[in-house]
Amino acid sequence: MADIKTPVEKPVTEASPASGEAYAPAPSKEKASPVARVLFALLIFGLLVYPWLFTQPFQQHIAILIFTFGLMAVAWNILGGYTGQVSLGNTMFFGIGGYTSTVLLRDLLLSPWAGMAVGVLLSVLVAVMVGYPTFRLGGHYFAIATIAVAEIVHVIAVNSQYLGAAVGISLPILPESWINMQFHGTDKRPYYYIILALLAVAMFAVYRMEHSKWGFYFRAIKEDPVGARALGVNVQRYKLLAFVLSAVFTSMAGSFYAQYVLFIDPFSMLYIQISITMCLMAVLGGVGTLWGPIIGAAVLIGISEGTRLSAGGTGQALDLLIYGFLVMAVAVYQPKGLMGLIHKLGRRGGKGARP
Repeated sequence: MADIKTPVEKPVTEASPASGEAYAPAPSKEKASPVARVLFALLIFGLLVYPWLFTQPFQQHIAILIFTFGLMAVAWNILGGYTGQVSLGNTMFFGIGGYTSTVLLRDLLLSPWAGMAVGVLLSVLVAVMVGYPTFRLGGHYFAIATIAVAEIVHVIAVNSQYLGAAVGISLPILPESWINMQFHGTDKRPYYYIILALLAVAMFAVYRMEHSKWGFYFRAIKEDPVGARALGVNVQRYKLLAFVLSAVFTSMAGSFYAQYVLFIDPFSMLYIQISITMCLMAVLGGVGTLWGPIIGAAVLIGISEGTRLSAGGTGQALDLLIYGFLVMAVAVYQPKGLMGLIHKLGRRGGKGARP
């Protein structure tokens, strides 16, 4: 077998005869430049002080929405961006997380944090049950299968009186506390910091994944699943692992969102448009990148809320037109998304700065 000298392009080098498991080269320990470190520190500082500088409820609400949808886009990107498996049914995990924590709070007065953990476990179970048979399908057939499963979950919720049916469920109002994850009044800072922490956990997990053998295997599966399998990668196992990780963070977002709005129904938690929005954010920002889904979420949420304010009402028709235009422009002119554009501009700037 020929040696592969570029791990980034061909991440899996060879298979171990003893174990039958492929292994990837040790990731390079590249240190960030001083400028990058300073910018990152400024970003962290800005995120921490944002709700103290922008004290209006709407300004904090926009940031919370960006972080919530950014968390879902990051979760989708694990499966769709790194592994290349396009799922349009991730909304079922969003709904499972929201409905689980809500029902447990309503019936047992269980803390939303414990409900979130239970929702994550149920989402993992569903991901395994759905992923194991559907990953035998390839290409568009997998995406169609995930849509079908998500629609089944949606129909169950609509027709179940225990889950509130189409009317939905209003969460019980509890005393304001971090344990109850309820904060009354117009100050949304506690919600801001909770979802920021959840997003930070997801980003750290993806960063670690990128620089581990999982990241190499995921990229190998995306580029050439047949070749990866020939080199010893258990393609089925790592696809399922990516699906489970995606389900975990999407379920966490669903539980938080239910506590934030204090009302859930099938339209707000299990609508297929939610899955499409996750996908659009990751594609616009740059699939298979760490920061791309967050940038995509910031742009699309900004457009959605901006058109709603300027056009009145929901402004859905206008923001969907802009969404479509942006997706077409990215597909034609910048397939790597906004992160690809940022990297290109950075390289040009670096060349221009040289004497």
